[in-house]
Amino acid sequence: QVQLVESGGGLVQPGGSLRLSCAESGLPFSEAIITWHRQDLGKAREWIATSWPGGATIYDTSVKGRFTTSRDDAKNTVYLQLNNLKPEDTAVYYCHEAGSMTWGQGTQVTVST
Repeated sequence: QVQLVESGGGLVQPGGSLRLSCAESGLPFSEAIITWHRQDLGKAREWIATSWPGGATIYDTSVKGRFTTSRDDAKNTVYLQLNNLKPEDTAVYYCHEAGSMTWGQGTQVTVST
């Protein structure tokens, strides 16, 4: 059974940074396609980035140039580095494994003064 455990959210001021982690188990990490999504209150969940085995990545235009996703194969973990955060980035952030359709539990990111 695939499991994803997220960590790293929090409260940060505009312009600040956070790093989210998504630790995967139950699937060979070399096969895990990890997507990142976020959902703000009253809004639909939206895709923001994908990380493929081997390191290829793609981003939504709303985060491209500010967010970066990376993989640590030794730790079976995918990271999402959030830089230059804006109040509109406030949301619950989720990681998702595309093949097994497994979701992480989500982690809250709040950008506010």
